[in-house]
Amino acid sequence: MADGDIYKPQDTLYVWWLGNPAQPVPVGQLRLVSGGRAVAVQYGNAWLASGFPLSEDLPLTQDLFVPRDKDTAAGAVDDARPDRWGERVIRKFEKSPRLSILEYLLFAGDDRYGALGVSQSAQAYVPWRSAPMPGLASLDAIAEVVRKVLANEPVPELQRRLIHPGVSMGGARPKSVVSIDGEPWLVKFSAGDDVDMELLEHATMTLAAVCGVDVAPTRALKLSTGHAVAIRRFDRVGAFRLHAMSANVALRAAGEELGYPQLSQLLRRIAPAAEIAQQQQQLFRRMAFNILIDNTDDHEKNHALLRQDDGSYRLAPAFDVLPSAQGLGYQAILVGDAGADSTLDNALSQPRAFGMNGAAARSIASEIAGHVEGWKEHFRDAGVSDRDIDVLAQYIDGGRLGAQRREFLQVAPKRGVRKA
Repeated sequence: MADGDIYKPQDTLYVWWLGNPAQPVPVGQLRLVSGGRAVAVQYGNAWLASGFPLSEDLPLTQDLFVPRDKDTAAGAVDDARPDRWGERVIRKFEKSPRLSILEYLLFAGDDRYGALGVSQSAQAYVPWRSAPMPGLASLDAIAEVVRKVLANEPVPELQRRLIHPGVSMGGARPKSVVSIDGEPWLVKFSAGDDVDMELLEHATMTLAAVCGVDVAPTRALKLSTGHAVAIRRFDRVGAFRLHAMSANVALRAAGEELGYPQLSQLLRRIAPAAEIAQQQQQLFRRMAFNILIDNTDDHEKNHALLRQDDGSYRLAPAFDVLPSAQGLGYQAILVGDAGADSTLDNALSQPRAFGMNGAAARSIASEIAGHVEGWKEHFRDAGVSDRDIDVLAQYIDGGRLGAQRREFLQVAPKRGVRKA
């Protein structure tokens, strides 16, 4: 954008469906409401005739859907917003006399999460300008732009094009989208942490896969200093895009509390009928693994659902899974009878909410405990330094989590850990 080319704020934009990006479909209007503190949604007649509800709280009616809470957008449109890092990039790079939620939705661009798009035009989908997706050869250059953004240094126009702000549902860690082998991958970069968080995420995600958790594929990418981690986008299938909805949106739309048992019960209603049991057990595995690996940042935006062609929803692969290295003792969402307490006993307190009896749930927890017992070897094989392993061991092997793991290992044989 040229220096004099400043966006002129408007209070109405247009949302489009991009399941097939070659054939965008108009969905309706987005309107700034609540004194500029929220974005409402209203379907257009064409979408009412042939579309589907974007979320349960956005049924196919002619109503103007105004969110209950300020600083949000209505229903599933809220998931089309950039995350905290994306907002930071937009604040630094975009010239606009106003930055409401409506502007953030527009400036997120065409690489946003899911299958929705935002345009200033009702007649044609015209996304906010963006540059071509960079490739692996640009990794160090992207890392340098990230450093400049974090340091609040000037970033030249050509370098700004390396950062795409709208590719994630939630989080403040620096990231952009990169083409790897012709596919879009989300790549996260260091924010100057004391430990190599990016390599730790790769190691944790591959360990979760060993534990039977369905995870998004990851790659550890070596930089001139440290690592980046690449996560293959699960909201893209070839040229097509999948409608994605966070557990935050899905549970609030259903009027449920934010928790694993509640999400499991929602799956009973919206998952493909033949896959309900598998989906519920998959969620239980994820919960048990998060507890034992000290991932207490498992908040409701770090779980997602993907819409299928028949209108059902499946759990998206797990993402943003890594030790929090804080030993907080409670998860970000509800686990069981003891609220959010980070214990396997709490996870096992409501097995029927996950479609299992107590013995089946305990068997899964014991299996995961056996694999997590070998976490140090797995992390070393993934390249994690002894220093970083020592930092994590305070929590993963500490009195609380370590004792839980050992208790379950006493009633189940220890399982080996495959190489990363």
